[in-house]
Amino acid sequence: MLFSSLEYIFLFLPLTLLIYYFFLQNRLILGSKIFLIIASLFFYSYWNIKYLPLLLFSIIANYVCGSFLVKRKNKVVAILAIFFNLSLLGYFKYANFFIENINILISSADLVNPKIILPLAISFFTFQQIAYISDCYQKKLQDRDFLNYAIFVSFFPQLIAGPIVHHKTMMPQFKGLKNKFINYDNIALGIFIFAVGLFKKIVIADYFSSIVNSGFDSYQNLTLIDSWKTSLSYTAQLYFDFSGYSDMAIGSALMFNIKIPFNFNQPYKSCNIREFWQRWHITLSNFLKSYVYIPLGGNRVGKFRIYANLMMVFLISGLWHGAGWTFIFWGLLHGSAICIHHFYDRLKLRMNRIVAWFITFNFINISWVFFRSENFIQATTIVKKMVGININNTGFIENWYDFLQFIRFNKVEYLVLATSLFLAYKLLPIIAKDSEQLIKKFRINNNFKFITICLLAVSILSYHKTSEFLYFNF
Repeated sequence: MLFSSLEYIFLFLPLTLLIYYFFLQNRLILGSKIFLIIASLFFYSYWNIKYLPLLLFSIIANYVCGSFLVKRKNKVVAILAIFFNLSLLGYFKYANFFIENINILISSADLVNPKIILPLAISFFTFQQIAYISDCYQKKLQDRDFLNYAIFVSFFPQLIAGPIVHHKTMMPQFKGLKNKFINYDNIALGIFIFAVGLFKKIVIADYFSSIVNSGFDSYQNLTLIDSWKTSLSYTAQLYFDFSGYSDMAIGSALMFNIKIPFNFNQPYKSCNIREFWQRWHITLSNFLKSYVYIPLGGNRVGKFRIYANLMMVFLISGLWHGAGWTFIFWGLLHGSAICIHHFYDRLKLRMNRIVAWFITFNFINISWVFFRSENFIQATTIVKKMVGININNTGFIENWYDFLQFIRFNKVEYLVLATSLFLAYKLLPIIAKDSEQLIKKFRINNNFKFITICLLAVSILSYHKTSEFLYFNF
């Protein structure tokens, strides 16, 4: 079930809220927990009930291991629990990829590819439970209530594509006395944030998706303008799609008096790559920092080890996003950029903010081409066309000569390109604020009521057949 689907907006969400608060208003706390778990499992099963046992098995196994670790700190059990989670993720997400590559490298291998379907949300609930196991091992958690843990993992607003939440930040909210009553301010704020996310998804992201799909499908025939139009459209689509999902998740959770972490903070305003990763998919960045980078030694080791640790983090980030060489290359691109920035920062060099932003945004925009492409041929073809290289010719000078001739004889088209790029660079970072800024500015008044109604109305009227969220594939 999609947040942007009519059955979620008009049936599942309102009915779940009504029944949940009915239990709470009648002080049936146990009943409210059981109902919320059942509703969340139904939400997950709506996509494909075949993988519900996998989710349940994962929840039970991790709860048992976590409970044991809380009572007795045992490194072997902790390692086995983490290995169990990574094995599930590895089998379902990477088995096809490894078998395909083994068959390519070793022609005599002839391994049968099982064509495993990726279970929805496995990347997110796996990382979430690894964090839980780690916290249990380090004695950071004491709560051993199974229902609380089941809610923590399965809570439907954050189950499918995050944000990645921590047990210690979410579960105390379910225990809080004030959260056991209807809070109309939270419901109003939740509806507003949800409406913003819905608008981002249906009106903006889905609009860009048609441009992106057309461009990548016909990448060999793209012109200079078309290649930039395609890449910038994907840069916009990915942001509005994922931040829209995050807004809808945050808004849905707020209606239950639960605050889940922010995932975005206007990332395209970043002036360097480190700042970008402090603003983009924030909960993933925090997870990788806390559970990969710091355990590897972080900044406490030698210079070479620091760069190796940074590359490892982004290699894992690339693999986490997808089982493919383009994802790995994308991770290595960002790892290399972080290392360069780290070296640049150590020299205490400074760059003009506009220039720094321009370089950062263009790097991100080009790297997204590899993130989106099905293979390297598609990615490199689009990138070459973006920098004016005619791939039918062989000489770089000849290609740039053609590019200059294009400018000379097609002044109007070039003016359109230059104007579009300028507007994209200026407007993308500020076209929509993220949840944190919106929540700070929200007031229950006629102005916000009008905005909420308009956002919902335009989104519903624009609804035809909404597409899946992009991060469902990861």
